[in-house]
Amino acid sequence: MRVVENNIRLPWLHGSQPLMLAPMQGLTNRALRGLFVETVRPDVVFTEFVRVQAGAKKVLPAAGRAEVLGRSDGVPLVVQLIGADAEALVAAADIVQGLGGEHLNINLGCPYGRMTGNSAGGALLRDPVGLAKLLARLRRHVAVGFSVKVRSGFDDPGQVLDLLPVFEDCGVDFLIIHPRTVIQKYSGPADHRITAAAVRATRLPVIANGDIFTVADAARVTAQTAAAGLMMGRGAIADPLLFRRLRGEYRAVSEPPQRCRELREYLSALLPRYQELFCGDQQVLCKMKEVLSQVQEPSLAKPVRDLLRCRRLSSFIEQLAAMADAVS
Repeated sequence: MRVVENNIRLPWLHGSQPLMLAPMQGLTNRALRGLFVETVRPDVVFTEFVRVQAGAKKVLPAAGRAEVLGRSDGVPLVVQLIGADAEALVAAADIVQGLGGEHLNINLGCPYGRMTGNSAGGALLRDPVGLAKLLARLRRHVAVGFSVKVRSGFDDPGQVLDLLPVFEDCGVDFLIIHPRTVIQKYSGPADHRITAAAVRATRLPVIANGDIFTVADAARVTAQTAAAGLMMGRGAIADPLLFRRLRGEYRAVSEPPQRCRELREYLSALLPRYQELFCGDQQVLCKMKEVLSQVQEPSLAKPVRDLLRCRRLSSFIEQLAAMADAVS
Protein backbone atom coordinates (compact mmCIF):
# COMPACT_ATOMS: atom_id res chain seq x y z
CA MET A 1 0.00 0.00 0.00
CA ARG A 2 1.33 3.44 -0.93
CA VAL A 3 0.67 6.23 1.58
CA VAL A 4 1.42 9.73 0.26
CA GLU A 5 1.95 12.94 2.14
CA ASN A 6 -1.71 13.74 2.82
CA ASN A 7 -2.36 10.17 4.04
CA ILE A 8 -4.10 9.11 0.86
CA ARG A 9 -3.64 5.35 0.47
CA LEU A 10 -3.02 4.33 -3.11
CA PRO A 11 -2.52 0.86 -4.59
CA TRP A 12 0.09 2.21 -6.99
CA LEU A 13 3.38 4.08 -6.77
CA HIS A 14 2.74 7.79 -6.27
CA GLY A 15 3.69 9.73 -9.38
CA SER A 16 3.28 6.81 -11.79
CA GLN A 17 0.34 6.36 -14.17
CA PRO A 18 -1.20 3.00 -13.26
CA LEU A 19 -2.89 0.74 -15.78
CA MET A 20 -5.73 -1.09 -14.06
CA LEU A 21 -7.89 -4.08 -14.91
CA ALA A 22 -11.50 -3.05 -14.33
CA PRO A 23 -13.91 -5.06 -12.19
CA MET A 24 -16.36 -6.81 -14.50
CA GLN A 25 -19.05 -9.06 -13.13
CA GLY A 26 -18.82 -12.59 -14.48
CA LEU A 27 -15.41 -11.93 -15.99
CA THR A 28 -12.69 -10.72 -13.62
CA ASN A 29 -12.78 -13.80 -11.43
CA ARG A 30 -9.60 -15.04 -9.77
CA ALA A 31 -8.81 -17.42 -12.63
CA LEU A 32 -8.79 -14.66 -15.24
CA ARG A 33 -7.02 -12.24 -12.89
CA GLY A 34 -4.36 -14.86 -12.26
CA LEU A 35 -3.70 -15.23 -15.98
CA PHE A 36 -3.46 -11.45 -16.42
CA VAL A 37 -1.09 -11.11 -13.47
CA GLU A 38 1.11 -13.90 -14.79
CA THR A 39 1.26 -12.72 -18.40
CA VAL A 40 0.71 -8.95 -18.66
CA ARG A 41 1.03 -7.62 -15.08
CA PRO A 42 -1.63 -4.90 -14.70
CA ASP A 43 -0.54 -2.37 -12.08
CA VAL A 44 -3.76 -2.94 -10.13
CA VAL A 45 -6.48 -5.60 -10.39
CA PHE A 46 -10.02 -5.62 -8.99
CA THR A 47 -12.33 -8.40 -7.94
CA GLU A 48 -15.75 -8.78 -9.48
CA PHE A 49 -18.20 -6.96 -7.25
CA VAL A 50 -18.89 -8.87 -4.05
CA ARG A 51 -22.58 -8.69 -3.12
CA VAL A 52 -23.30 -7.55 0.44
CA GLN A 53 -26.91 -8.06 1.52
CA ALA A 54 -28.59 -7.13 4.77
CA GLY A 55 -30.12 -10.09 6.57
CA ALA A 56 -28.09 -12.70 4.73
CA LYS A 57 -26.77 -15.60 6.81
CA LYS A 58 -23.26 -14.64 5.77
CA VAL A 59 -22.78 -10.96 5.03
CA LEU A 60 -19.75 -11.90 2.92
CA PRO A 61 -20.47 -15.21 1.16
CA ALA A 62 -17.88 -17.92 0.71
CA ALA A 63 -17.36 -16.99 -2.93
CA GLY A 64 -16.61 -13.42 -1.90
CA ARG A 65 -14.11 -14.56 0.72
CA ALA A 66 -12.39 -16.71 -1.88
CA GLU A 67 -11.99 -13.67 -4.13
CA VAL A 68 -10.43 -11.66 -1.29
CA LEU A 69 -7.98 -14.47 -0.61
CA GLY A 70 -7.11 -14.96 -4.27
CA ARG A 71 -3.39 -14.67 -5.02
CA SER A 72 -2.24 -11.65 -6.98
CA ASP A 73 1.53 -12.29 -6.84
CA GLY A 74 2.55 -8.79 -5.84
CA VAL A 75 -0.02 -6.94 -7.95
CA PRO A 76 -2.28 -4.89 -5.64
CA LEU A 77 -5.78 -6.36 -5.39
CA VAL A 78 -8.77 -4.09 -4.76
CA VAL A 79 -11.90 -5.75 -3.37
CA GLN A 80 -15.08 -4.19 -4.75
CA LEU A 81 -18.24 -4.32 -2.64
CA ILE A 82 -21.77 -3.63 -3.82
CA GLY A 83 -24.65 -3.08 -1.45
CA ALA A 84 -26.93 -0.50 0.12
CA ASP A 85 -27.23 -1.39 3.81
CA ALA A 86 -24.69 0.49 5.93
CA GLU A 87 -24.50 -2.11 8.69
CA ALA A 88 -23.95 -4.95 6.25
CA LEU A 89 -21.31 -3.03 4.30
CA VAL A 90 -19.44 -2.11 7.49
CA ALA A 91 -19.50 -5.77 8.57
CA ALA A 92 -18.26 -6.86 5.14
CA ALA A 93 -15.50 -4.25 5.21
CA ASP A 94 -14.38 -5.54 8.61
CA ILE A 95 -14.26 -9.09 7.25
CA VAL A 96 -12.27 -8.06 4.18
CA GLN A 97 -9.74 -6.24 6.34
CA GLY A 98 -9.56 -9.21 8.71
CA LEU A 99 -8.74 -11.44 5.74
CA GLY A 100 -5.84 -9.18 4.83
CA GLY A 101 -7.50 -7.01 2.18
CA GLU A 102 -5.53 -3.79 1.70
CA HIS A 103 -7.89 -1.90 -0.59
CA LEU A 104 -11.67 -1.55 -0.68
CA ASN A 105 -13.79 -0.07 -3.47
CA ILE A 106 -17.49 0.73 -3.42
CA ASN A 107 -19.46 0.17 -6.62
CA LEU A 108 -21.47 3.28 -7.50
CA GLY A 109 -21.78 2.49 -11.17
CA CYS A 110 -23.34 -0.87 -11.90
CA PRO A 111 -26.61 -0.33 -13.79
CA TYR A 112 -27.84 -3.75 -12.63
CA GLY A 113 -27.52 -3.17 -8.90
CA ARG A 114 -30.96 -4.10 -7.55
CA MET A 115 -30.77 -6.92 -5.03
CA THR A 116 -33.85 -8.26 -3.19
CA GLY A 117 -35.61 -4.90 -3.42
CA ASN A 118 -32.67 -2.78 -2.21
CA SER A 119 -31.04 -0.40 -4.68
CA ALA A 120 -27.28 -0.66 -4.91
CA GLY A 121 -24.52 0.16 -7.38
CA GLY A 122 -25.38 3.10 -9.61
CA ALA A 123 -28.83 3.41 -8.03
CA LEU A 124 -27.21 4.89 -4.90
CA LEU A 125 -26.57 8.05 -6.90
CA ARG A 126 -30.29 8.83 -6.69
CA ASP A 127 -29.83 9.74 -3.01
CA PRO A 128 -26.71 11.93 -2.65
CA VAL A 129 -27.43 12.74 1.01
CA GLY A 130 -27.80 9.08 1.92
CA LEU A 131 -24.72 8.26 -0.13
CA ALA A 132 -22.64 10.81 1.78
CA LYS A 133 -23.72 9.30 5.10
CA LEU A 134 -22.97 5.79 3.87
CA LEU A 135 -19.46 6.65 2.66
CA ALA A 136 -18.62 8.60 5.81
CA ARG A 137 -19.76 5.67 7.95
CA LEU A 138 -17.65 3.26 5.94
CA ARG A 139 -14.57 5.48 6.03
CA ARG A 140 -14.63 5.42 9.83
CA HIS A 141 -14.38 1.62 9.73
CA VAL A 142 -11.95 1.27 6.85
CA ALA A 143 -8.32 1.55 7.87
CA VAL A 144 -7.02 0.48 4.46
CA GLY A 145 -7.27 2.10 1.03
CA PHE A 146 -10.80 3.26 0.21
CA SER A 147 -12.08 4.26 -3.23
CA VAL A 148 -15.24 4.48 -5.30
CA LYS A 149 -16.01 3.57 -8.91
CA VAL A 150 -18.72 5.90 -10.11
CA ARG A 151 -20.74 6.70 -13.22
CA SER A 152 -21.04 10.32 -14.34
CA GLY A 153 -24.48 10.36 -12.73
CA PHE A 154 -27.72 8.46 -12.46
CA ASP A 155 -29.49 10.31 -15.27
CA ASP A 156 -27.59 13.63 -15.20
CA PRO A 157 -24.12 13.35 -16.80
CA GLY A 158 -22.87 16.29 -14.71
CA GLN A 159 -23.87 14.84 -11.35
CA VAL A 160 -20.42 13.49 -10.55
CA LEU A 161 -19.05 17.03 -10.47
CA ASP A 162 -21.51 17.89 -7.71
CA LEU A 163 -20.48 14.76 -5.82
CA LEU A 164 -16.75 15.57 -5.78
CA PRO A 165 -16.95 17.53 -2.47
CA VAL A 166 -18.83 14.57 -0.96
CA PHE A 167 -16.05 12.18 -1.94
CA GLU A 168 -13.39 14.54 -0.60
CA ASP A 169 -15.20 15.15 2.69
CA CYS A 170 -15.81 11.43 3.20
CA GLY A 171 -12.12 10.64 2.96
CA VAL A 172 -12.12 8.71 -0.30
CA ASP A 173 -8.54 8.06 -1.46
CA PHE A 174 -9.16 8.06 -5.21
CA LEU A 175 -11.98 7.96 -7.77
CA ILE A 176 -12.61 5.88 -10.86
CA ILE A 177 -14.97 7.63 -13.25
CA HIS A 178 -16.84 5.88 -16.04
CA PRO A 179 -18.36 8.85 -17.91
CA ARG A 180 -21.71 7.38 -18.85
CA THR A 181 -24.87 7.70 -16.79
CA VAL A 182 -26.39 4.72 -15.05
CA ILE A 183 -29.41 4.77 -17.33
CA GLN A 184 -27.14 4.77 -20.40
CA LYS A 185 -25.69 1.43 -19.31
CA TYR A 186 -23.07 0.86 -22.03
CA SER A 187 -24.74 2.71 -24.90
CA GLY A 188 -23.23 5.75 -26.55
CA PRO A 189 -19.61 6.88 -26.27
CA ALA A 190 -17.93 7.50 -22.93
CA ASP A 191 -17.75 11.30 -22.56
CA HIS A 192 -14.29 11.94 -21.18
CA ARG A 193 -14.92 15.69 -21.16
CA ILE A 194 -16.63 14.88 -17.86
CA THR A 195 -13.54 13.00 -16.66
CA ALA A 196 -11.38 15.99 -17.58
CA ALA A 197 -13.67 18.39 -15.72
CA ALA A 198 -13.53 16.18 -12.63
CA VAL A 199 -9.72 16.04 -12.77
CA ARG A 200 -9.61 19.84 -12.79
CA ALA A 201 -12.17 20.17 -10.00
CA THR A 202 -10.82 17.78 -7.34
CA ARG A 203 -7.63 17.22 -5.41
CA LEU A 204 -8.25 13.47 -5.48
CA PRO A 205 -6.53 11.23 -8.03
CA VAL A 206 -8.98 10.36 -10.82
CA ILE A 207 -8.72 7.17 -12.87
CA ALA A 208 -10.28 7.32 -16.34
CA ASN A 209 -12.41 4.33 -17.37
CA GLY A 210 -14.47 3.70 -20.48
CA ASP A 211 -13.93 3.02 -24.20
CA ILE A 212 -10.18 2.36 -23.99
CA PHE A 213 -9.65 -0.41 -26.53
CA THR A 214 -6.40 0.57 -28.25
CA VAL A 215 -3.13 2.43 -27.74
CA ALA A 216 -4.62 5.33 -29.69
CA ASP A 217 -7.66 5.41 -27.38
CA ALA A 218 -5.42 5.49 -24.31
CA ALA A 219 -3.30 8.31 -25.73
CA ARG A 220 -6.42 10.33 -26.55
CA VAL A 221 -8.00 9.84 -23.11
CA THR A 222 -4.74 10.64 -21.32
CA ALA A 223 -4.24 13.84 -23.33
CA GLN A 224 -7.87 14.89 -22.94
CA THR A 225 -8.23 14.22 -19.22
CA ALA A 226 -4.79 14.37 -17.55
CA ALA A 227 -6.12 11.52 -15.40
CA ALA A 228 -3.88 9.92 -12.78
CA GLY A 229 -4.29 6.53 -14.45
CA LEU A 230 -6.31 4.40 -16.84
CA MET A 231 -8.65 1.49 -16.22
CA MET A 232 -9.47 -0.99 -18.97
CA GLY A 233 -12.42 -3.35 -18.92
CA ARG A 234 -13.90 -4.67 -22.16
CA GLY A 235 -10.81 -3.65 -24.14
CA ALA A 236 -8.48 -5.61 -21.87
CA ILE A 237 -10.73 -8.67 -21.65
CA ALA A 238 -10.76 -8.77 -25.46
CA ASP A 239 -7.01 -8.20 -25.70
CA PRO A 240 -4.91 -8.71 -22.54
CA LEU A 241 -1.85 -7.60 -24.48
CA LEU A 242 -3.30 -4.09 -24.33
CA PHE A 243 -1.37 -3.62 -21.08
CA ARG A 244 1.93 -4.46 -22.77
CA ARG A 245 1.02 -2.43 -25.84
CA LEU A 246 0.43 0.64 -23.68
CA ARG A 247 3.80 0.23 -21.98
CA GLY A 248 5.59 -0.02 -25.31
CA GLU A 249 6.61 -3.62 -24.58
CA TYR A 250 4.72 -5.03 -27.55
CA ARG A 251 3.61 -3.83 -30.96
CA ALA A 252 0.85 -1.21 -30.72
CA VAL A 253 -1.26 -2.92 -33.41
CA SER A 254 -1.12 -6.55 -34.55
CA GLU A 255 -1.94 -7.58 -38.09
CA PRO A 256 -5.01 -9.89 -38.41
CA PRO A 257 -3.10 -13.21 -38.61
CA GLN A 258 -1.10 -12.30 -35.53
CA ARG A 259 -4.22 -11.15 -33.66
CA CYS A 260 -5.79 -14.52 -34.43
CA ARG A 261 -2.75 -16.27 -32.93
CA GLU A 262 -2.88 -13.99 -29.87
CA LEU A 263 -6.54 -14.74 -29.31
CA ARG A 264 -6.01 -18.48 -29.67
CA GLU A 265 -3.08 -18.44 -27.23
CA TYR A 266 -5.07 -16.36 -24.74
CA LEU A 267 -8.10 -18.65 -24.79
CA SER A 268 -5.92 -21.76 -24.66
CA ALA A 269 -4.16 -20.44 -21.54
CA LEU A 270 -7.43 -19.42 -19.88
CA LEU A 271 -9.28 -22.69 -20.53
CA PRO A 272 -7.44 -24.94 -18.01
CA ARG A 273 -7.78 -22.25 -15.33
CA TYR A 274 -11.53 -22.19 -15.91
CA GLN A 275 -11.69 -25.98 -15.87
CA GLU A 276 -10.11 -25.88 -12.43
CA LEU A 277 -12.34 -23.11 -11.05
CA PHE A 278 -15.75 -23.94 -12.52
CA CYS A 279 -17.88 -27.08 -12.38
CA GLY A 280 -18.66 -29.08 -15.49
CA ASP A 281 -18.04 -28.61 -19.19
CA GLN A 282 -21.14 -26.49 -19.82
CA GLN A 283 -20.28 -23.94 -17.16
CA VAL A 284 -16.72 -23.73 -18.44
CA LEU A 285 -18.01 -23.29 -22.00
CA CYS A 286 -20.40 -20.56 -20.89
CA LYS A 287 -17.64 -18.71 -19.08
CA MET A 288 -15.30 -18.96 -22.06
CA LYS A 289 -18.01 -17.54 -24.29
CA GLU A 290 -18.52 -14.61 -21.91
CA VAL A 291 -14.88 -13.71 -22.42
CA LEU A 292 -15.05 -14.29 -26.17
CA SER A 293 -18.13 -12.07 -26.52
CA GLN A 294 -15.97 -9.06 -25.57
CA VAL A 295 -13.94 -9.46 -28.79
CA GLN A 296 -15.46 -7.08 -31.32
CA GLU A 297 -12.66 -6.62 -33.86
CA PRO A 298 -13.96 -7.06 -37.42
CA SER A 299 -10.86 -9.04 -38.46
CA LEU A 300 -11.69 -11.67 -35.82
CA ALA A 301 -15.41 -11.89 -36.59
CA LYS A 302 -15.29 -15.32 -38.25
CA PRO A 303 -13.20 -17.22 -35.67
CA VAL A 304 -15.16 -15.60 -32.87
CA ARG A 305 -18.46 -16.54 -34.49
CA ASP A 306 -17.31 -20.12 -35.03
CA LEU A 307 -16.31 -20.46 -31.38
CA LEU A 308 -19.51 -18.90 -30.09
CA ARG A 309 -21.54 -21.39 -32.12
CA CYS A 310 -19.99 -24.36 -30.31
CA ARG A 311 -22.49 -26.18 -28.11
CA ARG A 312 -20.04 -28.51 -26.38
CA LEU A 313 -16.71 -27.79 -24.76
CA SER A 314 -15.10 -30.54 -26.84
CA SER A 315 -16.24 -28.74 -30.01
CA PHE A 316 -14.88 -25.46 -28.63
CA ILE A 317 -11.49 -27.08 -28.06
CA GLU A 318 -11.51 -28.55 -31.56
CA GLN A 319 -12.33 -25.15 -33.00
CA LEU A 320 -9.42 -23.59 -31.10
CA ALA A 321 -7.14 -26.18 -32.68
CA ALA A 322 -8.58 -25.32 -36.10
CA MET A 323 -7.70 -21.68 -35.47
CA ALA A 324 -4.12 -22.79 -34.81
CA ASP A 325 -4.02 -24.70 -38.10
CA ALA A 326 -5.50 -21.77 -39.99
CA VAL A 327 -2.76 -19.35 -38.90
CA SER A 328 0.24 -21.71 -38.78
